[in-house]
Amino acid sequence: MDALRFRLKIFIFIFLLILAAGIIGFMYIEGLGFIDALYFTIVTIATVGYGDIHPVTYSGKVLTLILIICGVGTFLGVVANATDILLSKREENIRLQKINMALSLFFSEAGTQLLKMMTAFDPAVESLSKKLIVTNQWDQAMYKSAHKHINDYTYKIDTHKGDLSELSGFLKEKEIFLLTLLTNPILIEHEAFTDLLRAIFHLREEFEHRNELHNLPDNDYHHLSGDINRVYGLLVQEWFAYIRYLKEKYPYLFSLAVRVNPFNPDASVVFK
Repeated sequence: MDALRFRLKIFIFIFLLILAAGIIGFMYIEGLGFIDALYFTIVTIATVGYGDIHPVTYSGKVLTLILIICGVGTFLGVVANATDILLSKREENIRLQKINMALSLFFSEAGTQLLKMMTAFDPAVESLSKKLIVTNQWDQAMYKSAHKHINDYTYKIDTHKGDLSELSGFLKEKEIFLLTLLTNPILIEHEAFTDLLRAIFHLREEFEHRNELHNLPDNDYHHLSGDINRVYGLLVQEWFAYIRYLKEKYPYLFSLAVRVNPFNPDASVVFK
């Protein structure tokens, strides 16, 4: 997209130079007024050629030939690149819609519940929750402040605070669903979400290779804390970006997401 925009700027710049040269040339050589010179230059470059104005001097005819040779190609270049940008923007919008549809499915089927379970392992979750009780009244400044807090927050998991067996069972239950998402080609372009899915699958494998999750050595609990922490940090980032997207694009989905906010201990899907 950036390359197309740069190329369009080059073509527009050259086109304006040719247009200016044509106007000045016809005014000087043919003695035309500004409007007539502008009109004749444009109809020549655009290959319309009404014939109501035509060069009468040898120099004017040479200038017209130069305008046709140089100007037509440049004009077509402007049109072609502008069209490519519009089509690319449309394709980009469709791609983003597909990605966010997959994200919506993920949080609906697994992500929100997984995040809720993850918060149980965070001993300092209250300080994070205070910044993430999203409401419909939030403005851009509040979203910006919350985003900064998420980036600055120290994610530190304590495996003894949550239920490892419950978390392991949940990941096992959602294994096929998560695998389907991971193999979705459209999500390859969303690196952050792909990294999250890989981290989730790694955590699931760590659980699968242990016969039981109780009475493990402290070093092993510390290792699992790192794996859970990795998923937790990525999941919070994706959830917040998803909430912000819903706020802008889909108010009815945003309403439900706010009512089941995993950071809100009083969250309820029922309107009160």
